[in-house]
Amino acid sequence: MEEENPNPHPHPQPEKLLGMALMELKTQQAIVFPLGAMNLLWFAKLAITTAFLGRLGELELASGSLGFMFANVTGFSILNGLCGAMEPICGQAYGANNFKLLHKTLVMMVCLLLLTSLFSCFLWLNVDQILIHFGQQEDISIEAKKYLFCLLPDLIVTSFLCPLKSYLTSQSMTIPIMLTSALAVVLHVPVNIVLAKTRGFEGISMAIWITDLVVVILLAVYVVVVEFRKGGTWKEGGWCEHRFEDWVQLLKLCGPCCLTTCLEWWCYEILVLLTGKLPNAKQVVSIIAIVLNFDYLLFAIMLSLATCASIRVSNELGANQAGPAYKAAYISLTLGSVAGLVGGLVMVLARGTWGRLFSHDKAIVRGVGNAMLWMALLEVVNFPLAVCGGIVRGTARPWLGMYANIGGFYLLALPLGVVLAFKVHMGLQGLLIGFIAGVSGCLMLLLVFISRINWAEEADKAQRFAAPEYVKDENIAKT
Repeated sequence: MEEENPNPHPHPQPEKLLGMALMELKTQQAIVFPLGAMNLLWFAKLAITTAFLGRLGELELASGSLGFMFANVTGFSILNGLCGAMEPICGQAYGANNFKLLHKTLVMMVCLLLLTSLFSCFLWLNVDQILIHFGQQEDISIEAKKYLFCLLPDLIVTSFLCPLKSYLTSQSMTIPIMLTSALAVVLHVPVNIVLAKTRGFEGISMAIWITDLVVVILLAVYVVVVEFRKGGTWKEGGWCEHRFEDWVQLLKLCGPCCLTTCLEWWCYEILVLLTGKLPNAKQVVSIIAIVLNFDYLLFAIMLSLATCASIRVSNELGANQAGPAYKAAYISLTLGSVAGLVGGLVMVLARGTWGRLFSHDKAIVRGVGNAMLWMALLEVVNFPLAVCGGIVRGTARPWLGMYANIGGFYLLALPLGVVLAFKVHMGLQGLLIGFIAGVSGCLMLLLVFISRINWAEEADKAQRFAAPEYVKDENIAKT
């Protein structure tokens, strides 16, 4: 008897295969472009905030930047990471037409993020003591506390914003997110002007959560309208019936998703801190800050590709389509690899002019050009790595990404970078080489994990997890 293939991906005619690939590309492009625009708009909002802080003075700029970095590490990265668990659950639930699970997960995630915000709130209220303890100047630390105190409402707003975005994205509803993000950026400028005049430094902090709140209100209204047009699927009930098993399932995914996001996010913050320990610290910190500004633009595209991969894989697995899930994963990986090559090339071509936009110091401009060559190589690997993370998240196995990040970033990138930078005296170049090696290690691990996925088995798991009860009952009755 012929052995059954554990990874069922049929081999149709080349013309049919090309048509299927083009159809999948069209589906993915409809998700990627709005998400990419949304992420770019988010970074534009940060740039606007930074520009308004810079107009107030050096102390305000330094305090606001330091405060926001602290907010990212101890608040927003955690909330975004936890919310990553919604992608596999909601994606598979939508593929299986299990709207009860979709609604229930949205409510549970909002509750979880609000609870988590209490922890972040405690840290933010004591940020001055924490920063002073780690050697920051007292005046900057005190101002940073004022900034974060006025930013506290954004923890509550983000606890609604992230789940709403994930809820809509898992159903491929990305256009509303893009449009509301665009409106938020347009509003951010006049809101900053008014609040900067009336409240000064604190007003710029308040402008962040006010524009975020506008997005939350608009998205919530959109969800309500869409649900009524569907016939009010929320009326079916069940969205408030949270069993202990539901919370266990959610938390089992939240932990690895959060750690995967935070481990990578924190590692880049550690990179910036390490550059401050180099002999020519002021110059090197300026160089890495300018280079990372370009990296943020590419990261917006990278993040949208990763989210798209997670959505497509989870949707197909939820619909019990092992073959299409396999194709979606590998087309996403191909897109990520091509995007990485394009992103690296763009960074190489821009290295001669990018530094001049931020500084007239010849040494800094030259340093930016050299650093961008290494960063370009890093981006070539970073793009497919992000997509791999999205794929394993879509299969509801985010711990694979967590293991890869621990091994690549913390067991390889940081130790090797420190040795090359401080022992071999290669400076910033040594740190970047260490990161290239670490990210490459992450990618190799995840590629091995993905190559060993049994897609038929994953589709079966998704059915047992996400298929609605009446479907399960029908199958039992037929058996």
